[in-house]
Amino acid sequence: VIGATLNTNGVLKVKATKIGNETFLNQVIKMVEEAQGSKIPIQDFADQVTKVFVPIVLLLSALTLISWLIFPEFFGGLVEWASNFIPWVNPEMTSVSLAFYAMIAVLVIACPCALGLATPTALMVGSGLGAENGILIRKGEAIQRMKDVDAIVLDKTGTITKGKPEVTDVITFGEWSETDVLKMAASVENNSEHPLARAVVNAANDQNIELEKSTGFESITGKGVKAIVGDGAVGVGTGSLMEELGAEITTDQSTRKQQLEEQAKTAVYVSQAGNLVGILGIADEVKSDSKQAISEFKKLGLKTIMLTGDNEKTGRAIAEKVGIDEVSAEVLPDQKSNEIKKLQEQGFVVAMVGDGINDAPALKSADVGIAIGGGTDIALEAADAVAVRDRLGDVVNLVKLSRAARRVIRENITIALALKAVFLVTSITGLTGLWLAVLADTGATVLVTINSLRLLMALRGSK
Repeated sequence: VIGATLNTNGVLKVKATKIGNETFLNQVIKMVEEAQGSKIPIQDFADQVTKVFVPIVLLLSALTLISWLIFPEFFGGLVEWASNFIPWVNPEMTSVSLAFYAMIAVLVIACPCALGLATPTALMVGSGLGAENGILIRKGEAIQRMKDVDAIVLDKTGTITKGKPEVTDVITFGEWSETDVLKMAASVENNSEHPLARAVVNAANDQNIELEKSTGFESITGKGVKAIVGDGAVGVGTGSLMEELGAEITTDQSTRKQQLEEQAKTAVYVSQAGNLVGILGIADEVKSDSKQAISEFKKLGLKTIMLTGDNEKTGRAIAEKVGIDEVSAEVLPDQKSNEIKKLQEQGFVVAMVGDGINDAPALKSADVGIAIGGGTDIALEAADAVAVRDRLGDVVNLVKLSRAARRVIRENITIALALKAVFLVTSITGLTGLWLAVLADTGATVLVTINSLRLLMALRGSK
């Protein structure tokens, strides 16, 4: 229960698992504050310009005063000429007064307020808008890096699919019934927390099948699980696990498994005492917005890659269903970060989207790591941004927002520098009155702020 939950009927028992500063709401507030207060690489440019700009302007203001005092006729003549068409220029003032006015105007117009606000204002508006649309940006630099991303890697389970697999097919061999096969498989899988294992156990529970006690449970990464159930060893997993358990797979049985995989289902063999007794087909439904989101990624010029622990056929079937460009199948949890590094070695700027504990290393390895949905604490900590609504479409919005924010920041810096440059020239020559210098300096700050507010339109039309 995150908050703002209304119980309209019945009794709701809620257990508090975290104290105030650890709640989801406080985490959201902390993430937004961190993003708004963080610096991004492009801001370093603005800071460097400011460091150089201020001493130069101080020197320039002193030179302005000295120049006016040394060449009063030249500057006085310029002011007198300009007074014919610029109403605020007063040629009646003494050359000394005009010299000090020019010096002060240079100091006023050179105030780097607008330049200093060019990046922070855009970051504040961008991170705030992101939070309103279910996107929490933990690190400000993610906005800048996301703009350069040209490849996006998506974990299959929980990102493209709902992450709630269900048993859809139970194929039996010999004299074994569907209930027998499901009972054996569930009795073993009951010891595992893997999503596919939970699907098998849930299917057995839905049919009110009483599970048997198992002993000697063993989980073999990338292959499956095995345990002793009753008088024999039961295995649930891949063909290589069946081979280890001495279960022979016929051509017909292998074909049945392939047919399930071509339907984008994960198919696992079930063996008992060295004999193949059945195949379970497990499907994880694709999220409703996944196909549209993938299409949007492509329109934005991003290469899409899906990572999955499933075999090539199952992975390819799901990829074709949603329009993914490439598939890396049979990827073990500890290999995901290696897949990210391979893409980076090819010159891609990579964003990784995932939700689980085994996604954390890949999220950290990517140029931009994005946790989707509730995720796990480890995944959230490793990510640069979080799409809290569990929608892939929100990641699309993050790309759009980052590109818009980068564009606005560049515009802000350009506006600030251009206005300063123009009014510095007019201030040095005495064509800018003191009040106009103040107005120009304030105006530059206001323009930068207003331009940053344009970001509020960046996600217009997105739901």
